[in-house]
Amino acid sequence: MPKWVASSLTLRPAVDREIVVNATAREKRVAIIENKRLVELMHERPDERRIAGDVYLGVVEAIVPGLQAAFIDIGQEKSAFLHASDLYRDDEADDEGSVDLNSTSKSSKGGRKGSRTKSKNTGRWRDRTYAPIQDVVSKGQSIMVQVTKEPIGTKGARVTTQVSLPGRFLVYIPSSSHVGISRKIEDREERRRLRKMAKDALKGSSDSVIIRTVGEELTEKTFQGELKSLRKSWEKASKRAQGMKAPALVYQDARMTSSMIRDLFNDRVDSLTVDSSDLHHEIKSYLGQVDPDLLDRVTLYNGQAPLFDELGIEEEIRRAFRRKVDLSSGGHIVIEQTEALVSIDVNTGSYTGRKDPSKTIFRTNMDAAVEIARQLRLRDVGGIIVIDFIDMDDEKSRVKVEQKMRMHLGRDRARSKVFGISELGLLQLSRQRVSPSLQQQMMTPCTYCEGTGRILAPQTVVRRIERALQRVSTAGKERGITILTHPVIALHLLENETDFLKGQRARTKIVLEVRDNPMLGLDEFRLLAHPADTDVTNKYVSN
Repeated sequence: MPKWVASSLTLRPAVDREIVVNATAREKRVAIIENKRLVELMHERPDERRIAGDVYLGVVEAIVPGLQAAFIDIGQEKSAFLHASDLYRDDEADDEGSVDLNSTSKSSKGGRKGSRTKSKNTGRWRDRTYAPIQDVVSKGQSIMVQVTKEPIGTKGARVTTQVSLPGRFLVYIPSSSHVGISRKIEDREERRRLRKMAKDALKGSSDSVIIRTVGEELTEKTFQGELKSLRKSWEKASKRAQGMKAPALVYQDARMTSSMIRDLFNDRVDSLTVDSSDLHHEIKSYLGQVDPDLLDRVTLYNGQAPLFDELGIEEEIRRAFRRKVDLSSGGHIVIEQTEALVSIDVNTGSYTGRKDPSKTIFRTNMDAAVEIARQLRLRDVGGIIVIDFIDMDDEKSRVKVEQKMRMHLGRDRARSKVFGISELGLLQLSRQRVSPSLQQQMMTPCTYCEGTGRILAPQTVVRRIERALQRVSTAGKERGITILTHPVIALHLLENETDFLKGQRARTKIVLEVRDNPMLGLDEFRLLAHPADTDVTNKYVSN
């Protein structure tokens, strides 16, 4: 029988959660396992340092009033993006932030800009107004900013002036006036106690804190200790910034493994397994200081087989790069990532049920909702996501599928918003994008297809060769041409178009021969003019 845990809204199944860490000299990988299945993967390499959470002293490079944004030089390859709304703090944000649905809305009366934000505490929508960015910052100005989003593709990092330093139990916010409590701490008495403790500790200061989920039942002594430590870190960073010339790194957030232990490893995680003795010692030393009760959940793996192979994680990672994902019911989903959005198609596949087609469709869609929520976390895709579920005539079935989707997305650390199933049967949602997706981090576009996933078919390549030879004939400058192609194209000519060369020789009056070259791409070819084999491809091939 499944275990269940209580929530303020409903009952939800309990989750068996494990963290597995694989560490080598050139890479560290952290896998999060829920109910024996991989749901998240993070990796860190020495030459790919993440900058989210880092604080920089930047220089304003350009101001774009039309976007209500500024571009900040922080010393990275691409300038960072600062929106006007990120110059001001949302006093109702908790440790998961606020939902900003229109950060670039039009001016309101009086020339102030605004956005519409839903309060996490009251559930009500409220308007936020802020001064035009050109009235607040100027070109060439030095400004302290913190990275909230990694650079992705052609876009630079996203930054905010609302600096916050995360600790194990608290998030410390200098120069603000707010006490926040994680929404996931649901007991009202506990929330009241924590709020009072925080307000008493901050009395007379201009600082703020947010108490994180793991801070439930936090003692005053632990609270004071971490607050003091975070304050000291910020004071050091502020003092360091005064002697720096922008752009410069002022404060560096913890490395991936350390931040994972700080942010994720709590009493809701059943075990943490690591295969590095050095890292094992480091983790136990840290937990001994902040949360000794978790020490017995940390295990050092000493098996012969690689840790990720032993637990089947390596195979799950390989499957995470495939377009097609099989469902336990026999159906499957197809995931396509594009520049604009991620589209997901649901199919019944080999699962046809027995008698009732509606039950077959409903079961496939329910299985797909669970798997899609897992794949979004595992692949770490963000932005707009459109899911084409199999059409369901029954309204109750559609509601159940949508509820299933929401429930499993609730386990995701990234914020998401589900917009429901449209008239076309499409479920639309948005998911917070903080860093490049797993695909963007670990893969590069194919040099043959340039990232499209498609290349020209052999018969299409031959038709391009044919048109190029017609241009050679029209120009009338070449007497002989050698055609270099990939062996697959040469084989296609030999087996499927045996009269190609004969016909082209008769038509163009040019001496022709074909040679294969495995160094060429599958849809590439070269034209070499006799007698010196001069490459004349660019003269006669139209792209």
